[in-house]
Amino acid sequence: MRSIWVTFSKEGIHKYPAALEDPNLATGDWDDVSFLGYPHRHIFHFKVWIEVFHDDRDIEFIQFKRWLERLYAEVDSSSSVLQLDYKSCEMIADELAEHIQAMYPNRWLKISVAEDNENGCEMEYFVEDHEEGPDQDLVDVFESLK
Repeated sequence: MRSIWVTFSKEGIHKYPAALEDPNLATGDWDDVSFLGYPHRHIFHFKVWIEVFHDDRDIEFIQFKRWLERLYAEVDSSSSVLQLDYKSCEMIADELAEHIQAMYPNRWLKISVAEDNENGCEMEYFVEDHEEGPDQDLVDVFESLK
């Protein structure tokens, strides 16, 4: 399997509302993270891998990176295609994956999203099995081996 990868970063504000009241998070002790319940700033660092089918710029990675960055660019003073909002790193990766899969269907994909390049997630998205059954070319190859 072949893939390319690109990186980019985006400043964002998010919060984890459950951190304010969940006793497992708002412990009042050394491991208290209740501050995460308030809006706070991060630089979100992305690394995106996508499957390619040949070695001659199947997806040109500079263009791919620029397209990804534009998804988070402000369209007007208050909106962009994708918002970081109050999402977890995992939610950000899932939403980004949906947009990539719409533009580049039927490709394996992996997305890493990290807060301040310290902590984050890595999510892998596999090509779903096709309902119509096996590829006819593959069937023909196996038939020829009989």
